[in-house]
Amino acid sequence: MSKNCFHCLESVPAGFSAHVVIDNTAEPMCCIGCQAVAQNIIDQGMTDYYKYRTVSAGKVEQLVPEQLAFIKSYDNEDIQDEFISTHNDNSEVLLSVEGITCAACAWLIEKQLLNLKSVKRVDVNTSTNRAMIQWDKSATPLSELITSLAEIGYKAYPFQSDVEAQQKQQTAKAYIRRLGVAGLMTMQVMMFAFAMYFGMFSGMDSNFEQYFRWISLILATPVILYSALPFLSNAINGLKAKQLNMDLPVSLAIFGAYGASCYATVMEVGEVYFESICMFTFLLLLGKYLEFRARLKASEFTANLQKLLPLTARTLDENGKEHIIAAKKLKLNDIVLIKAGETIPADGILVKGSTSVDESMMTGEHQPVRKYIDHNVYAGTVNHDGIIEIKINKLGQNTLLNQIIRLQHNALTKRPRLVEITDKVAQWFVAVLLVFASLTAIGWYQIDPDVAFWITISVLVATCPCALSLAIPTALTCAVATLTRKGILIKQAHVLETLSKLTLVAFDKTGTLTQGKFSLDVVDILDGKYSKEQILDIAAQLESYSEHPIASAFKEFKGQRKFDDVQLHPGVGISAQYDNTHYAIGKSGWFDTKKTNAQATLYINKQPVARFYFVDKVKTDADKLINSLKAANLSCHMLTGDASDAGAKVAKKLKLDSVQASCSPKDKQDAVDHWSTQGEVVAMVGDGVNDSPVFASAHLSIAMETGADISKNSADVVLLNSDLASIDHLLTIAKQTRRIIKQNLALSLLYNGSILPLAAMGLVAPWMAVIGMSASSIIVICNSLRLLKL
Repeated sequence: MSKNCFHCLESVPAGFSAHVVIDNTAEPMCCIGCQAVAQNIIDQGMTDYYKYRTVSAGKVEQLVPEQLAFIKSYDNEDIQDEFISTHNDNSEVLLSVEGITCAACAWLIEKQLLNLKSVKRVDVNTSTNRAMIQWDKSATPLSELITSLAEIGYKAYPFQSDVEAQQKQQTAKAYIRRLGVAGLMTMQVMMFAFAMYFGMFSGMDSNFEQYFRWISLILATPVILYSALPFLSNAINGLKAKQLNMDLPVSLAIFGAYGASCYATVMEVGEVYFESICMFTFLLLLGKYLEFRARLKASEFTANLQKLLPLTARTLDENGKEHIIAAKKLKLNDIVLIKAGETIPADGILVKGSTSVDESMMTGEHQPVRKYIDHNVYAGTVNHDGIIEIKINKLGQNTLLNQIIRLQHNALTKRPRLVEITDKVAQWFVAVLLVFASLTAIGWYQIDPDVAFWITISVLVATCPCALSLAIPTALTCAVATLTRKGILIKQAHVLETLSKLTLVAFDKTGTLTQGKFSLDVVDILDGKYSKEQILDIAAQLESYSEHPIASAFKEFKGQRKFDDVQLHPGVGISAQYDNTHYAIGKSGWFDTKKTNAQATLYINKQPVARFYFVDKVKTDADKLINSLKAANLSCHMLTGDASDAGAKVAKKLKLDSVQASCSPKDKQDAVDHWSTQGEVVAMVGDGVNDSPVFASAHLSIAMETGADISKNSADVVLLNSDLASIDHLLTIAKQTRRIIKQNLALSLLYNGSILPLAAMGLVAPWMAVIGMSASSIIVICNSLRLLKL
């Protein structure tokens, strides 16, 4: 008697003998590869994998030297720029993993990788067959992670967007193939069904009727075994995982009707309903396909972003000679020539020329942005009217474009609490549905046994809670896509839910309510030993080490000193040493106790020698935003580190509810904590530079764009265009999303609640039930797609 491999369940070849002891039993293996993988799983203490897997593992192929060499190539730094990003000294990679079939696979992969000390976090998505890994690249090369997965039977490679597009194309083709088989067979079976129907009135010979039944059975079988098979597979996998999913009632209806019709055909008793089964499957698949196309539309924005990148780039060598190369082959510090109308291939700094750039793909703002020397430009944006040269400073996953894509991906994969609740409700709904269908069957068998079976099928199908499960995820997907298109990046799953609960909004001043583009207004020299030129020279050199908006006011003054021991003091200022003298510039009152309205003071040997007063204009859309927030019954406050009276002036002009000046990061955090204890739901809006503590305390944190390295920002939301009008868009879309979610839930519950008694009373035919279930899902999705038009 042939034996099956315990690992992959394939037949063990004749004459081959290999075993692995699992739970004190010698289990057969079909090849050396399966033996090695199974032994590795046992040695790692992961025997539970075999207890909880719901399908067999794939047959394992041992890695040959050529494959090992190819995997080793992933450790090449130039290649890694395409798919590895860095966050807080940890590297992050998204791997496509072949062979993931169930939750047990995800558990096994996570446990195997977390056994490596350098791996910090592993998130496996069983629906997309992808794994997000954060680890210390300096301790463990990427090839070792991939090889580690190969040791337990999973082939992995870095995820690329074109591969994902190919997978979606394959899914669409699979739908069409299954639809084609179901549609073709439905038409054929319907012909015989009509013949048998009319034969009842014309006295068809029983031999012909039985012949038509057998032909119908043969034609319907491919529909059951191919077109409808995914429904059954998903239902069985759900039961093995101890979950009741949406495909369970559908599978019971399809395969129950098929089994009953087969029995009637073989035993030559009762009625057959092969035409209903085929039409039933066809309509179900059509609904699923339309649902797939609609959900695909909601996720197209990310795919379209990737398509913005050009295939080639024009580099300049040391002699100024042009070379056209593949954009993927660009390296850091390469000089790239970009002509008018061309797309910028990678992030860089403008080193020659000036131009205007279309950054609407990032910010949603279609007005071209002027760019001069030392300005940053970003991959995927379009050079409008100048010939420029840029120096590449970011490649691959580190570009702003890929950071946007990654943040959107993260926001969509994290499940909000409301989604988890509706999923649980849907599972309980399926359980109640099965009980109700059973009671319906028992009741109708006592009333009219001939129709009991089909009424039960109608109940199973009509009330399947597909629309309920789609109500929230599709709305959130569309909302995130729309916000990203407008230059608003959602980084946390709770954002849209929290926005609807806000009661208070706190703002930083500089760079948030004001333009953050300071110009020097007055220089008050306190020590006559220094001239104005000397004061500005020292201040400009110190401020050259700062990224604070005030530092930009000194850019026109060129400092000549080369300071030693430069130290940045967050929320206070900058200090340095030069020729045994201590220099510092920062908040007034840093080293002296005199109260002043100056925004900055220069200290030499901790003595104030000059005070600086700046002009910073309020943003043109700040007044409109504050009025809009107050109209929505939100109180508005300012928390600013500025010690001058500028904060009070801005607060008065905008009619804010309160202002706290001279705030350290800790002071801002304390203020938000105080509001929270009073029951307020607080949003903090800042520039993200020194606002990490207060961002952590606020219920919702919104940061203005702080440069390309947005992934290091601790905010929940990032406004790429630094436009206050975006906050109004954010609130509007959040409200509309909440409204559409309520509509979706109401529609799905109203449909299920009304169709259930109708189906139970026998007023809904099976084909009507299919149309009703599919229509409810499509209506919910189309309602969600309205968010894409905001």
